[in-house]
Amino acid sequence: MSAQKSKTNPWAWVPSLYFAEGIPYFIVNVISATMFKRLGMSNGDLAMYTSLLYLPWGIKPLWSPFVDVIRTKRWWIVAMQVLITLGFAALALSVSPNAFGFSIVAFYIIAFASATHDIAADGYYMIALEHKEQSLFVGIRSTFYRIASVFGQGVIVVIAGLLEEHYDNIPLAWQLTLGLSTLLFLLITLWHLFMLPRCEKEPQKEDNATSRILKDFARSWITFFKKDGVWLAITFMLLYRLPEAFSVKMLTPFMLDAVADGGLGLSTTQSGLVYGTVGVIALTIGGILGGLYAAKYGLKRSLWPMSLSLALPCAVYLYMAIAQPTSLPVIYVCVAFDQLGYGFGFTAYMLYMMHFSEGEFKTSHYAICTAFMALSMMIPGLFAGWIQEAIGYVGFFIIVMVCCLATIFVTLFARSRC
Repeated sequence: MSAQKSKTNPWAWVPSLYFAEGIPYFIVNVISATMFKRLGMSNGDLAMYTSLLYLPWGIKPLWSPFVDVIRTKRWWIVAMQVLITLGFAALALSVSPNAFGFSIVAFYIIAFASATHDIAADGYYMIALEHKEQSLFVGIRSTFYRIASVFGQGVIVVIAGLLEEHYDNIPLAWQLTLGLSTLLFLLITLWHLFMLPRCEKEPQKEDNATSRILKDFARSWITFFKKDGVWLAITFMLLYRLPEAFSVKMLTPFMLDAVADGGLGLSTTQSGLVYGTVGVIALTIGGILGGLYAAKYGLKRSLWPMSLSLALPCAVYLYMAIAQPTSLPVIYVCVAFDQLGYGFGFTAYMLYMMHFSEGEFKTSHYAICTAFMALSMMIPGLFAGWIQEAIGYVGFFIIVMVCCLATIFVTLFARSRC
């Protein structure tokens, strides 16, 4: 398939495309936990159902080849944005403590559409831009994805919290919030319908492209599992983030639960501000510092400090579970410290996946690594809520700290192979 590079100014679509890529991801993986908690779902069920929502991103390499051979990337982008918009609308209409099943189905529709959108958007970026423009706009796309993170984890939650306080009706507040999200995504979809340049030709069905791509797809999986040290690499990818994976689905309930139940008793608005502003800013700074540190010292020398930075700051949640501070500045500082360390430590994880993916089928092998990355967050989260309900927040965060040993253990072995 040949393609003509875009003549449309990339500023007209690159920022909005990567903002659109981030919004459904954060609504599915962050907003879902807050919404279900405010609607009264138990911590055990909340953690299980929202963790399973990671699945589409974990298995998206299984259908990514078909995005290459069926229609154009532009078609997939617009089609998935239409589907996400309809999913948001269905979600808004299904908000009710008595209709969790319908909401979960709507979240899954959005999740699968969003994962497919990610595949198409990243491929389209490579097709529509010249090599020089790709390098120029890589920072822009990352910035607008971060803006989507602030919007998804912060602004939307704050809006829902303010509407809860205004109407004193939690289901109505979330219906209105998700209705506004639907309208926003509809406008983004219409913008891209007209502004995304038509720079691709339809895939040709008669040139055996499908057969060739499927053959390469099979080879990429076979060669991945034949790589030297593959099982150590998979273990590293599954366990390096275990403390974070185990705790992440319980952080929002911990913030929102009443003090008498072991939580911090924050409002929805306060919770949105903690993670959507201070948390995201600290995470971003940590990632930047991690990149600078790794560039100077290399992956092997960076692994130890980064692994400790990722794991040990989880202690702030154990402190808060014991002390139950009522001061918002103290909570902000604790969350910022954890997110700063996580951002710094996560850099090593990304670099390790890139390092392991080197060689033939680099892109496909990296996609497989990201599938294990998604599974590393999904599997521990399935059980986190039930464990927390059984032993309380203090006992739960003690277990999180014990999980830090897994991070240190896999780092010890992975470092010897770098």
